[in-house]
Amino acid sequence: MTRQEVTDRIIEAKRRKGLSFKALAETMGRSEVWTTAALLGQMGMGEAEAATASRLLDLDGEAQALLRECPSKGSLDPTVPVDPLLYRFYEILQVYGTTLKALIHEKCGDGIMSAIDFEMDIERVADPKGDRIKITMNGKFLPYRVW
Repeated sequence: MTRQEVTDRIIEAKRRKGLSFKALAETMGRSEVWTTAALLGQMGMGEAEAATASRLLDLDGEAQALLRECPSKGSLDPTVPVDPLLYRFYEILQVYGTTLKALIHEKCGDGIMSAIDFEMDIERVADPKGDRIKITMNGKFLPYRVW
């Protein structure tokens, strides 16, 4: 069994049981974004998290073991920018892109976030361990239309 096959089983079980990523995250005691990324194969789970996910999603021991492995991160095509700052955004999309897509679809339906009707805010946040960057993206949801 491959990690992608485990992800496919997770998505099918989630759909069949009518579970949301948020509900799974709450039961696992983790954030919604992290849990979604882990279930989609972008994060490795600890023993307790893998056991809980396996119980909730009816996964066998082999699948549970694969949830605990260090993942090969990056679920998108490998066109890599060379500028270091742009590369980091690419890295974020590689690790969290499928998570963002899954959560937006779960919350809003089949559609996209507009890059035209869109706002973004970037803040420098003081932190004793080293300043941080806070990026807020706010785009209009555009559902795909049916005709």
